[in-house]
Amino acid sequence: MSRSLGLAAYRAMVRRGGGDVVPPDLPRPEGELVWIHAAESRNLLAVHDLAMRLCAVRADLNVLITLPEDEDTAAALPKAGGQIIVQPVPGEHTAAVQAFHAHWQPDCCIWVWGALRPNLVLETAARGCTLFLIDADSRGFDGRRDRWLSDLTYRLLSEFDFVLARSEAGLKRLLHLGLPRRAVAVTSPLMAGGQALPCADSDLADLSAVIAGRPVWFATQLQLKEFPTVLSAHRQAMRLSHRLLLVLQPADQGTSAEAVALSQSRGFATVNWSDGTFPDETTQVVITDDPGDRGLFFRLAPVSFLGSSLVQGESGCDPFDAAALGSAVLYGPKVRHFMGSYTRLAAAGAARIVNDADALGTAVSRLIAPDQAATMAHAGWDVISQGAALMDRVTDLVQDALDDKVREG
Repeated sequence: MSRSLGLAAYRAMVRRGGGDVVPPDLPRPEGELVWIHAAESRNLLAVHDLAMRLCAVRADLNVLITLPEDEDTAAALPKAGGQIIVQPVPGEHTAAVQAFHAHWQPDCCIWVWGALRPNLVLETAARGCTLFLIDADSRGFDGRRDRWLSDLTYRLLSEFDFVLARSEAGLKRLLHLGLPRRAVAVTSPLMAGGQALPCADSDLADLSAVIAGRPVWFATQLQLKEFPTVLSAHRQAMRLSHRLLLVLQPADQGTSAEAVALSQSRGFATVNWSDGTFPDETTQVVITDDPGDRGLFFRLAPVSFLGSSLVQGESGCDPFDAAALGSAVLYGPKVRHFMGSYTRLAAAGAARIVNDADALGTAVSRLIAPDQAATMAHAGWDVISQGAALMDRVTDLVQDALDDKVREG
């Protein structure tokens, strides 16, 4: 009786809030769709990495990420596209919840952290959608409603097929709320870990042969105002390593000609990789404006400077893309959206902050030594690997759930 009263009280409260339904602004893609609800806004980069991991391991899979009701949260995610869709979470009114499910029809749901939404969870379970709660934390179940309707919280938790807690404290809280021990496991926390960006093996082999052991550093996603700083740093670093090669990549695609002209005006022997031109022994700067080349040059360069980090109004770029491919990370102070990732790498000794051309040139000169770069790369790999256990576990759970649905269908 208490359970039904708790749910009835909650639904009566929700009904008083009105039933406005905001229709989705994107169509549902064909094929399988996994829905991830990111209830903890501070961990959105890790959620995005999980989505990318799922898309990478299962052909034609689409992932819908819903975000908390916070206008600033979407800005912390990389730009969505391809198989990943980002939408606001629907309201808790019955009409909004039913419209959400009628449109998206998810095959599997991954709920992250806590802050459960009763109508949304119950409707999801009622439609036969497999539910997993991951990265569960005690703070996700300590809200006023959780204390007021603890019986309702237990009912919601019981709808999940499996629960993964991020810590022993999270496990203890879930057990206190009534979950049986067999339904819960403890894993590492959900952490962003980057993706191994692809590259053409033939390009890597051909370019490695042409460079023939020359020291290389990569400056990527540079804003126009950062070009002079990077070129000045390269000039300084070349005093100690005259064969040093810089690969410079603008943030804006289609600006390679402008970058080539600026580099040549500074007296550097420059080639435009975007035009298909290979460097030779005399080349000092290579320009590429294709973002698809990042996987190639992170593999090639033991040191990378990540741009959009020295200019006010920018917010940096994801450092785990470089760390995942063994490149030591240098960065400027303007990395607001990725601050947590840079902090983790810097604390482990895998990244260093620089503020100007002198600091950047000095850092490149020191880190281009193979032993220095290798030490930072190893530290970066340790950071990247910290959340691997949970990523692997969730991937297996989702694959099994989707395979079961295919067999049943």
